[in-house]
Amino acid sequence: MIDTVEILGVRVHRITMGEALNEIARLVESGGEHYVVTVNPEFVMTARRWPGFRRVLNAADLSLPDGIGLVLASRFLGMPVPERVAGSDLVPRLAGIAAERGWGLFLLGAAPGVADRAADALRSRFPRLRIAGTFAGSPRPEHEGEILPLIQEAKPEILLVAYGAPAQEMWIARNLPRVHVPLAMGVGGVFDFLAGEKKRAPMWARRIGVEWLFRLAQEPRRWRRQLALPRFALLVAMEWMRRKH
Repeated sequence: MIDTVEILGVRVHRITMGEALNEIARLVESGGEHYVVTVNPEFVMTARRWPGFRRVLNAADLSLPDGIGLVLASRFLGMPVPERVAGSDLVPRLAGIAAERGWGLFLLGAAPGVADRAADALRSRFPRLRIAGTFAGSPRPEHEGEILPLIQEAKPEILLVAYGAPAQEMWIARNLPRVHVPLAMGVGGVFDFLAGEKKRAPMWARRIGVEWLFRLAQEPRRWRRQLALPRFALLVAMEWMRRKH
């Protein structure tokens, strides 16, 4: 069993990147259907307003600490996670494992053509990787009749869904029992990075925990979403005070 910490009502596993990859491999090979979530402070703040989303997050087989805010909050609350496990870093490593083990990946979501280019980028790094399929589609329920047969026919071992949170997590929760994929994971903007549509922050910015600031500079329209960060920090401080008393 992997230890967890609860941060403002959302469960997060205390896990390293290596441990996360090992656990994902175990889930893929164990049979059944499983899903992984990559939690950041925006997820937590949305989950506070939407109990349905919180239930989906807390029911995940693996909840990764994607976001430096969660790492800092866990330390502040006295149950530190070892490191940030970012989906943008995890997906290429997972593709490498899939190539070695013969697993197929299905890339669902992002803008038209982006999943195809992301798949090409992964195949260029891992020539043995099997891409079971790609499709842009939409997270809206009325489009599921078009999407689900594609995944069912492709029979991937891993389904990566890039519709952005919370839409991608809710899509997985609704449809995982219908597509019978061993493992599904919401990956947000990862396809955009792989396809070269957006540039990731340089390594130094990732190391010191300001990747969010780099993304904000690239996408100023994200400023409203970033307002969740000071509210998250305030609530964590209030939770710390409550526990101290």
